[in-house]
Amino acid sequence: MTDLIKLTAAEIAAKIASGEVTAVQVTEAHLARIEAVDEKVNAFLHVDREGALAQARAVDEKRARGEKLGPLAGVPLALKDIFTTKGIPTTVGSKILEGWIPPYDATLTRRLKEADVVILGKTNMDEFAMGSSTENSAYGPTGNPWDLTKIPGGSGGGSSAALASYEAPLAIGTDTGGSIRQPAAVTGTVGVKPTYGAVSRYGMVAFSSSLDQGGPCARTVLDAALLHEVIAGHDPLDSTSIDAPVPPVVEAARNGDVKGMRVGVVKQFRGEGYQAGVLQRFDESVELLKELGAEVVEVDCPSFDLALAAYYLIAPSECSSNLARFDAMRYGLRVGDDGTKSAEEVTALTREAGFGDEVKRRVILGTYALSSGYYDAYYGSAQKVRTLITRDFEKAFGEGGVDVLISPTTPTTAFPIGERADDPMAMYLADLCTIPTNLAGNAAMSLPCGLAPEDGMPVGLQIIAPAMADDRLYRVGAAVEAAFNARWGHALLEEAPAL
Repeated sequence: MTDLIKLTAAEIAAKIASGEVTAVQVTEAHLARIEAVDEKVNAFLHVDREGALAQARAVDEKRARGEKLGPLAGVPLALKDIFTTKGIPTTVGSKILEGWIPPYDATLTRRLKEADVVILGKTNMDEFAMGSSTENSAYGPTGNPWDLTKIPGGSGGGSSAALASYEAPLAIGTDTGGSIRQPAAVTGTVGVKPTYGAVSRYGMVAFSSSLDQGGPCARTVLDAALLHEVIAGHDPLDSTSIDAPVPPVVEAARNGDVKGMRVGVVKQFRGEGYQAGVLQRFDESVELLKELGAEVVEVDCPSFDLALAAYYLIAPSECSSNLARFDAMRYGLRVGDDGTKSAEEVTALTREAGFGDEVKRRVILGTYALSSGYYDAYYGSAQKVRTLITRDFEKAFGEGGVDVLISPTTPTTAFPIGERADDPMAMYLADLCTIPTNLAGNAAMSLPCGLAPEDGMPVGLQIIAPAMADDRLYRVGAAVEAAFNARWGHALLEEAPAL
């Protein structure tokens, strides 16, 4: 059964549907892999062995009865620990929710179960999705399976590491400023941030409500598309959910072709601070797109230079509001409730003990930005910059006539664990290329484009599409993936060192 963990999700689903293997066999193989390697990787915070096997048995029983199975029926998945899951813990990587058992499923969780996807467990993450390295988890850092001394990205490093270590063929992440794409880039996997509102946020613990977006993580573009189709779609329980058909992402992933497409290279996403090997692999990707028949042009988006500053006012402001609900009165951790203290004192003691340093940093920053006398100067100005960034995108996709934009996903490859722990600004720069898309609400993907010659670590290519044109990501991504795999003679992950 060990060979099962190396198969793609599409291949696993086909074997289960044909009866060549059972869903239970597939699930057991991945659970065995988790048991063998996760002590080193720390991708999972909770493994739901009994629940996963029960889901797998239900799939096998459906097949035995002759019922039609969905395209991902029986395929295992690692779920980021930010989505509520009825009956199993949801901690958001924080001590303040340690041991909390939600009474309901998030819409995304429910859709996975309805599609007969087998949920293996919950993955590690930066606390409340605040971070770029998964070092801010209250439960210890996750290692990058390419080099366990390096970060797997963040905030969804547990999901990306589970894929790269073959602990799961599929995973779910969330992307507020790049937390799906950046982990994908540094682990040699595929990560997609759908259009804002395309995947329900109901039951997803909020960080920054106007930016947060759940999305698919996988080892291939087709697998990501299959998962995207399962989790996307309108949800009346989410007021920001888009009431429109899901773009034909699977069809696009099966028919990758860039002939005749106009591809824009973002001028602002290179220069000082970019690793030479990252730029080298990106330039090779540009040449590859030309060889495949795309027209490549440079696009100037001047407001992108202000995106990082705007993001780190908007996101902390929204987080300071969202995290006010953790007051020790309703659920989660409660500290100091000995009968001698006021409710305010218990709340303060609980937040001091329950929130980590990065969460406290952002709450304080956001509260200051929203305070009387500073709101217009900081939060209001950041929202104006957000409008300018959106207009830059509209200009590129409109009068600029480009179908998609491309850039490196991250300025550097994975850095050593602890290297930027005491330098928040250096950490924030990891999201330099990904943040504009969140501010505008567009769709974006990261996929592997090779290894950096300096350190042999994966490099990601970012593709950005207009809102609700998510299928363009998969069309371009599938074409690039096939061309690179043909050039390398294998998929990138086949080069990853064994654990």
